[in-house]
Amino acid sequence: MRGLFLVVLLVCGCYGATDEDYFEFTCPKEDGQFDDPYQCDKYYECNGGRVTEKLCPDGLVFDPTSKLANKCDQPYNVDCKDRTELQKAKPIGVCPRQNGFFPHPDNTICNVFYNCVNGREIEMNCVAGLHFSLKTGTCVWPDMANREDCGSNANKKLEDGFQCPKDFQQRDKNGQIITHPNYPHPEDCSKFYICLNGVEPRKGNCDSGLVYNEDIQRCDEPENVPGCEDWYGEAEKTKRK
Repeated sequence: MRGLFLVVLLVCGCYGATDEDYFEFTCPKEDGQFDDPYQCDKYYECNGGRVTEKLCPDGLVFDPTSKLANKCDQPYNVDCKDRTELQKAKPIGVCPRQNGFFPHPDNTICNVFYNCVNGREIEMNCVAGLHFSLKTGTCVWPDMANREDCGSNANKKLEDGFQCPKDFQQRDKNGQIITHPNYPHPEDCSKFYICLNGVEPRKGNCDSGLVYNEDIQRCDEPENVPGCEDWYGEAEKTKRK
């Protein structure tokens, strides 16, 4: 009877076991670092054929293709393939894991993100007009980030109706694309518009006595801008009326 009870225990102990439960790593070479077949942030270090199991810092994963001595990298840079498992997260504050780039916890704030290093966060901002991408960990155009709760300033209209031209890129005299192009105000020589990253409109004003010169993309003396030579004289006349 006792022997039968022992057999039952052995059978029950095996129930639900997976390949991973029985996995025992064998060094393919005497020396080197090698990835775990199941867990992306686990790896094995072999020294003279002796194996040591190791984990990347929380938030980083092991890159077997890296030529660096430290092969733990951001998940965005590593193809984990079938190594889908990860160690249990160790969140601190706004950092869901202790290392990596993470979005603002408010899903509607899309231009702010955090660089977490050993559990300490550094708040960072995307350049105006861009959103933090959950897929790449970088700042990209809103349509590329494709975040549902994020509004976009692209194609936004100002209260006077100005909108940054679509599918048009201004270039300088050397043929280089102007990142933040300016456009003249249609009625006021002393005003102009700035399109941040070509898509987000802002208002600009020249200093007193100057007018906007579209040819050089900045404010200039009135006599250098055809049609605006007498702007301040005309403006004074209008005020007196």
